[in-house]
Amino acid sequence: MKTLIRPDQNMIHALAERLKKAEGKSEFQRIQCILLRATLGASAEDIAQVVGWTTGTVRVMHSQYAKEGDSFFDVSRRGGRHRETMTEAQEAAFLSPFVERALAGERLDVLEIKGACERLLGHAVAVSTIYRMLARHGLRRPLQRAKRAQRLAEPRGQPAPC
Repeated sequence: MKTLIRPDQNMIHALAERLKKAEGKSEFQRIQCILLRATLGASAEDIAQVVGWTTGTVRVMHSQYAKEGDSFFDVSRRGGRHRETMTEAQEAAFLSPFVERALAGERLDVLEIKGACERLLGHAVAVSTIYRMLARHGLRRPLQRAKRAQRLAEPRGQPAPC
């Protein structure tokens, strides 16, 4: 078995302290994976069984730790708004006239907000985007659903398009 991790007492102590302060499951598993190898000299197969990973993943983790050192544990969080069309501050500014009208007792329409958003951005926006925007700013279903609003806006006697 090739030794990628050369343990010493300082490293083991630092890893044990880091394990106590782990903030999430993924960080805990990463530290545990390295600590088991450093303290017990466990094989990748044994560590994989304890941590709940595949053997290949354990080997990759050991290799990355050998290359990167302690920076290996600094994993950025997943998620975020990677494809946002407006920042949250811009969204709040955009929604402020609609919120004021709602507070004044006026009934608002999702399609109206959608149209204003499309004019502002210059491209089409899905209705679900508007609902998610409203939810982000604490507005929970204050408006009628879009399909119902479309049906109400159509003249009677003509069937609704499919």
